[in-house]
Amino acid sequence: MTRREARSIERSAIAEARRTTREVAVHRRRRDEGQRWSARRIAGAVVGGVAAAGFLAASLAPVVGSQVASASQDPAQTTYATAADEAQLFAASEKGGSLAALATVSYEAELRTPEPEPEPEVTAEVASATESVATEEAAAEETVAAPIALPTYSGGGSKEDWMTAAGIASSDWAYVDYIVSAESGWNPNATNASSGACGLVQALPCSKVPGNGYDPVDNLAWGSGYAVGRYGSWAAAYQFWVTNHWW
Repeated sequence: MTRREARSIERSAIAEARRTTREVAVHRRRRDEGQRWSARRIAGAVVGGVAAAGFLAASLAPVVGSQVASASQDPAQTTYATAADEAQLFAASEKGGSLAALATVSYEAELRTPEPEPEPEVTAEVASATESVATEEAAAEETVAAPIALPTYSGGGSKEDWMTAAGIASSDWAYVDYIVSAESGWNPNATNASSGACGLVQALPCSKVPGNGYDPVDNLAWGSGYAVGRYGSWAAAYQFWVTNHWW
């Protein structure tokens, strides 16, 4: 290969290196102006330039090796070779910087936790009032009205006297005697422990009897009104009791 051909090849390498340098410079200007270039396009341009320069350098290596002596004596050729080497180094460094910048990109996200709402403060007055109400309610629940104790019967008399005083006809005495004997055994003070029924006819509740439920006359008078009012007569009340064992 002649010296002229070697210089022609070197000029092509230099032109390629300059073109690569210009592309990098253009990329920098466009980046500064706010235009976005994809990382692949930039890397492709840089890699293409480096590949072209490398290919040319590989082609020139045998020629440069055989022309070392003559090239060292030619100042212009030495200047061109230096420029080509610097362009290759610049392109390689530019490629490495772009890839390194892409590799170091990171993103951060800030998570905000909502602050809990403060609980309302309970003042001493409110706490005292609440405690007082609770105490009153508890006392009310524990307080049970005591039942009014009726005086028991301690007077004498016979059942005939009591039925007569209560206004019961003698024709009904047999029915009354049967029912009262079954209910209380003619005990004026008889009381059902479970239901609270009281007196001769076991009035339920005992408070229904006007006067005193344990008074035999008052109890029989109320019983007579109950028998006639509910069953129509003492005879009908007797029939119901015999059938159902209650009235």
